Amino acid sequence: MLQDNPTGANSSATAHERGRERQILWAGALLIAATYGLGRYAYGFFVPVFRVEFDLNTNLIGIIAAGSYVTYCLAIVASTVLTPRLGARTVAVGAGCLATLGLAMVTFAPTAGVVAAGVLIAGSSTGASSPPLAQAVAHAIAERSRDRVQTVINASAGAGIAVIGPVAFLTQEHWRAAWFVFAAACAAVTVYVAIALAASTGERDDAAPRPALLPRPLLPSGSARLITASALMGAASAAVATFGRDVLTSIGRMSETSSTTAWILLGAAGVLGASAGDLTRRWGLRAAWSSTMALMGCATVLLASAPGIDVVAWAAAAVFGASYMTLTGLLLIWGTQTYSLSPAAGVGLAFLVMALGQAAAAPIVGGLLARYGALPAFVAAAVLAIAGAFLGPTRATDPCRAR
Repeated sequence: MLQDNPTGANSSATAHERGRERQILWAGALLIAATYGLGRYAYGFFVPVFRVEFDLNTNLIGIIAAGSYVTYCLAIVASTVLTPRLGARTVAVGAGCLATLGLAMVTFAPTAGVVAAGVLIAGSSTGASSPPLAQAVAHAIAERSRDRVQTVINASAGAGIAVIGPVAFLTQEHWRAAWFVFAAACAAVTVYVAIALAASTGERDDAAPRPALLPRPLLPSGSARLITASALMGAASAAVATFGRDVLTSIGRMSETSSTTAWILLGAAGVLGASAGDLTRRWGLRAAWSSTMALMGCATVLLASAPGIDVVAWAAAAVFGASYMTLTGLLLIWGTQTYSLSPAAGVGLAFLVMALGQAAAAPIVGGLLARYGALPAFVAAAVLAIAGAFLGPTRATDPCRAR
């Protein structure tokens, strides 16, 4: 007579769960690396060759960069609204398609206008990618692994940026070939995401759309602190993110090679943001947030203090990259916990407000830099980081501390 084997059944279920976790992790990590690393940040590394190839002036370069913020914001709003209705897989695949299309347009661009359009389309893929991945993880990954998977996926943006730097440095004269490879890589990632998320989340294209356009409640308890902290984090990061490399080259007189190295290190160190989930579990979200915001503020001041000393600038860039990516991971956790019934909305809101904070602060920091110099401008940004360090979730509402 056959007997049930609960131990074997549990083992099989655990193996299936781990396999599903690996699929979602790889799909999410590759999509974030493709959309953030290739879709959004490749343009900045290739600006010197675009300036010559398409006769771009400084104003047009700045307009294209500013436009990427606009398309990012529009895409993240659309993604946040559409993910609960269409499903995580459909929106994530759409993000990959945007990145592929934008990169392909730049590859074959005959004019500066086509380059601009391609950069804006590719840049919008970053806003479209985070909300569906957050929902996929929240719905398909066990709670004990959820924070770690979320933050590892998020930190893969740093890996994408780290890859872009050396490629850009080595292929300036053959930039179209490099961008063709970028587009092909994004296409391959998009196909993999379509397969992996369908298999791991059980979603299909004919899944019934959900009717709700907005999360309910729209502003749950704790959302005000989340919104304010996200805005301050974005504003505090604007100095280095927008003007850091320019300060190294124009004020510090750093060579193109050294400044590129600084940004490669910034991206590579961003991979350390994968530790955000472990920090949250060990210290609690509030302590992890406060300490990392303070660290980002210190890195901001350090970079402006000695922009002409390579080792110091490289160290500052690396610390900034690690702290920035960790903070985005913490925002991701914070957003999904605050909006537990609609994780895509929580992530979308946090990342949208962060981008708006960057966009609002950039011209202010630029004005301070022009009038008073790099150090006072960067110190002002660091002050915002210190202020934001006091705006983590309250101890009573920190779910990680309460576990």
